Formats: sequence, C-alpha cells, structure tokens
Amino acid sequence: MSANQRVRLSTSISGGSGSHESDFFNERVLLLVMESMKWDVQVLCRTASVCRRLRAMAKRLLWRELCLFRAPRITETLSNGVHSSRMGGGWPALAKLLFFCGDCESSRNFVLSRPKPGHFVTETRFSKTSGRSFLMKRCRGDLLFVSDPCEHRVGDREDDLGVFRGVFRGFRESRTRACLIARQAALEERERCPYCGARVWSMTTAGLVPRNAAKRLGSHDGTLEYFVCVNGHLHGTCWLAPLSSDEGVNGEDEEEYAMDGSDGTGNSSGGVTDGYYYDDPTVNTNGFGDDGFI
Repeated sequence: MSANQRVRLSTSISGGSGSHESDFFNERVLLLVMESMKWDVQVLCRTASVCRRLRAMAKRLLWRELCLFRAPRITETLSNGVHSSRMGGGWPALAKLLFFCGDCESSRNFVLSRPKPGHFVTETRFSKTSGRSFLMKRCRGDLLFVSDPCEHRVGDREDDLGVFRGVFRGFRESRTRACLIARQAALEERERCPYCGARVWSMTTAGLVPRNAAKRLGSHDGTLEYFVCVNGHLHGTCWLAPLSSDEGVNGEDEEEYAMDGSDGTGNSSGGVTDGYYYDDPTVNTNGFGDDGFI
C-alpha cells in the first residue's frame, strides 16, 4: 500500500467516526434554528427540499418536532403521549394534514367544474365533536378529528366549495376500518390520499356517511364526498350554504384541538389557531406537496 493510499484510508476512517458527531451537531443546530423561527412550516418545507440528507433528517426528526410544537394537544392524543412512536402514514403526512388544504378534483359522487389546487392554511380548528358526526353509531368508540371546512369560491355558484380533512387515532384497530372490511368495500382505483399517497376508501360509496355529517359541515343540500385512506387520513368536499352575518356555528359543546402558533404574546406566527380557515394567496406551494412534506 502506498503512502498516499494509507493517508486516504486513514482520512476516510477518521471522517467516518467524525461524521456521526457532525450529524448530531447538525441536528441540534437545525432544531435551534427551527425553534427560533417558531417552527415555520414553509421554512421546514424548503429545508427538506434542499438535499436528501436534510430530507431524511426532516422525515426522521423535524416534522415530529414541528407537530409537537405547533399542535401539541392533538399530537399528544394521536400518539398516546409516546412521541417516539410511529405515526400512521408518517410524521410528514400528519404535518401536511394539519397545515395544508389538499387539492381535489371530481369523483364519482362529487362533480367539480375544474380541479382545485392545494394551499397552506394559516388558521384552522380540529374537533373531536365534529369527528363524531362522521362516525356511524356502531363506530362511535373511534377517535376522529375533523377540521372546519376550508371555503373556496367556484365560478358563479352561489354556494362555496368546502374542503375538509381529518385523522383517526389508531385506525388499524378502529371499528370504522372493521366495518369497511366487513362490507368488503373496495379501495378506489384512481383516488389517493393527498397527505400520505396511500389508497383510499370512498365512505360515500361504502354507505358509511352519517346524516349528521352534512349538517355539521353546513352543506345545504347534503352533497358531500369523503375518503379515508388505509393510514386513517380523511379528506373530503361538500357544497356549503352561504351564511348570513348573524348565523354562527353549531352551539354544541366543542372538544376542540387548536393548533397554536402564537409566540406567547397573542401574536400568531403563521400557525394554526382556534378559528376558521383563511387562505393566504401569497404562499407559493410549488414543489412542497412532494419535495417538502413527503
């Protein structure tokens, strides 16, 4: 072995042992940076899009920490307080579901004049009370969070398009999944989950949509369609009746889980808080759907 080869081998070995230490410090630096920025979801998307190494670090660590910081109560509930546990569909998929209104297009039970692109949301609310309205009576033992619908104007229609999303806790052991299997409900051929990419069941086609679901959403004609993927993520659409200024939401006691991005002074840092959706037209989401979250 030549002197040059020995030098290269020695450098390779020492660099290998030092790389683990370097990775550790890189993770600590990234965590501190993200904490100082209040875990800005768009910054994390861009960070995860830079290279494979950062993408892997985000998938393994950063998305979970973002969920714990920005949505602590719902994350604690979904993970049963075990933060090291595997989340159904992965932590990036949960983060995307919490902070991103997915795109949608026509399905067999719901017709749109044109597809709707996805976008980040600045405020939202997930509710267990709303979730119960989407569960058949025999499935009421399941735990499901469903968001308020995100409202979108569609052409000259008087009513708005409502896009909603949700997530089950422990879907693999849920009664809803057992009902789908017992009914031999077929997975959709073309539709995929916009959050984890998994195959989905149409709850409308399976006949598992309770009457209360349309009422809860404020759909004036009961027209809605929603899907649940094999990992327990829910997404759907409905037509929303326009409300007058003196009309409010249902007066039931709510069990809300607000995603709070406040800085402790009451100022929102672009997080998800207790309230309704507000679109941010300045957000450019190109590439984030695939490169950032998933």
